[in-house]
Amino acid sequence: MIHYLKKISLTENIPDNLNEIIFGAGCFWGVEKKFWDMPGIYLTSVGYSGGDTENPSYEDICYKDTNHVEVVKINYDAKIIKLDEILKVFWECHDPTQGMRQGNDIGTQYRSVIFCSNEDDMEIANKSKDIFQQILNDNNFNQITTEISKVKNFYQAEEYHQQYLAKNPNGYCGIGGTGCKFNS
Repeated sequence: MIHYLKKISLTENIPDNLNEIIFGAGCFWGVEKKFWDMPGIYLTSVGYSGGDTENPSYEDICYKDTNHVEVVKINYDAKIIKLDEILKVFWECHDPTQGMRQGNDIGTQYRSVIFCSNEDDMEIANKSKDIFQQILNDNNFNQITTEISKVKNFYQAEEYHQQYLAKNPNGYCGIGGTGCKFNS
């Protein structure tokens, strides 16, 4: 599969010097769009992660008990963009207090997650969660339900889901933030 906007492979020849993080923040179409144009982001791709079944399809995660989340995998150059900058966009682009939903999208596949490749990134993600929780507290929001853990699996979503909102500019996107700004 080729990235619709960047015209590079989603799976092959990804430079070794890049870092990787996986986010779930609701419908993966809108979440991916938040990141694909950011300086330092080499590649975005959507898929399924965190669940219990191998190679699930979109229909599987919607209608079967797979426990997978709709996610965006981000490969980025830490010399150009810091993880803190990426996490700021993550926290602001959705409501991490909603549990198994984002807006009208309801189900385990819409829960908020951060799947990290290493312990250092988990520590950074957890610190950012604490900072954003205080901001949410100050604005009368509930507790963050975001799961932060090491990545256990990632399965590429079908081609038609990749960069969906670039191919379908008027496509549905149910994500929406809290309106709170992440200030570290």
